Amino acid sequence: MKRYELLAEDITGMISTGVLRPGDRVPSVRQLHESRGLSASTVFQAYYLLESRGLITSKPRSGYYVKARLAHLPPEPDISRPDSNSTQVDVSELVFEVLDSLKTPDIVPLGSAFPSPLLFPLKKLSLCLSSSMRNLDPRHTVADLPPGNASLRRQIALRYLIDGVHIPTDEIVVTNGALEALNLCLQAVTRPGDTVVLESPTFYAALQALERLGLKAVEVPTHPRDGMDLDALEQVLLRHQPKACWLMSNFQNPLGSTMPADKKRRLVEMLAEHQIPLIEDDVYGELYLGPKRPVPSKTFDTQGLVMHCSSFSKCLAPGYRVGWVAAGRFSRDVERLKLMTTLSAAVPSQMALAEYLGQGGYDRHLRQLRQALSVQQNLMMQALGKHFPTGTRFTQPGGGYFLWVVLPPGIDALMLHRIALHQGISIAPGPIFSAKREFNNCIRLNYGHPWDQRIEQAIETLGQIARSLLPR
Repeated sequence: MKRYELLAEDITGMISTGVLRPGDRVPSVRQLHESRGLSASTVFQAYYLLESRGLITSKPRSGYYVKARLAHLPPEPDISRPDSNSTQVDVSELVFEVLDSLKTPDIVPLGSAFPSPLLFPLKKLSLCLSSSMRNLDPRHTVADLPPGNASLRRQIALRYLIDGVHIPTDEIVVTNGALEALNLCLQAVTRPGDTVVLESPTFYAALQALERLGLKAVEVPTHPRDGMDLDALEQVLLRHQPKACWLMSNFQNPLGSTMPADKKRRLVEMLAEHQIPLIEDDVYGELYLGPKRPVPSKTFDTQGLVMHCSSFSKCLAPGYRVGWVAAGRFSRDVERLKLMTTLSAAVPSQMALAEYLGQGGYDRHLRQLRQALSVQQNLMMQALGKHFPTGTRFTQPGGGYFLWVVLPPGIDALMLHRIALHQGISIAPGPIFSAKREFNNCIRLNYGHPWDQRIEQAIETLGQIARSLLPR
């Protein structure tokens, strides 16, 4: 990390912890030159970066000051309160209805599950794709069958090692995106009729996977700040004896919640006591907005029961469909299921990503991506506070690119979705994130697209529609 980036991170930390408050003057160029020996150009680069993130603002002939965000951020949503009964899942038709709305290019994609493709180094990736194909050894077309391209798996293992997690390369199985990895893990440890633990609300693709495999869901209360309620989970384990637990411990979709490290440790130990596999979906782990990446639950796995799934789709190459799982004791089972279903991830995509990662520059791209997401999150929160009805609450996640918005009671999220769609705006309504179609007054919004007048206007329009749906 460059010196100006380190300075920017230090000041970001002081702002987030309240050492520097809105309206406070940040240290001057002269002060930082004298105290840290930094050049004026280094300090200005740091301040330009903080300004682009929406954290500070300049005042002519006065200096830089901490920028006021929302004068009064609304309280975050409360912890969810699902009942503890298991249920058969039947949400696919509703999910397909919502997903179909995202295929029209003129739609403002606030309901999308992906950030803007404009945020990714697609030109650099295409050069790596061309180069790797020109130098393709024909034997790779067979050698790169599961568990996958050896160079790519080594690069993935190195990413784990950088984060302090030692994963043997032969534990990693490359898949067609993280969703296939998650589904393969589920198939490896369950049979039709089994029960699986999920968060509440949960990622709708998890619900669809359970529905397809004939599995039952038990939803556990989940807090928008620190994730699943482990006391409630313990009761569910005793009552239902589930065969697996599927959750997102970092920047959960749709809430954005992140479990603290000590809570992740307790989760892993609790599941290990019951010998229940944990399927950990960590596709947003690289998209942290704080100073460092939160550790995955896999860090605390001593028995090979945690199957850690991720991909490059959300942070580098969305169209390449390359994901993976570090599957612990289940690696061989997952590898064989992969062979029996889709045989292999595309060899060109694997080789291109291996070459890109080997050249360096990935971390630089990630810093730029996180910076853009931080700015866009702040702008969306400002717009929600300005345009949405009084009583609206929303999450304040430390990463990812989703806000979970709880509207005043009586507003029907599905109705809001359908009216907004007629006006060219997509949203993700709350009921698609629940096996029992709860969260009727909630929506998920995507802030992963560069902010412009079109998105600002869409938020204003959504606010107007929401007000029109308030009970009279």
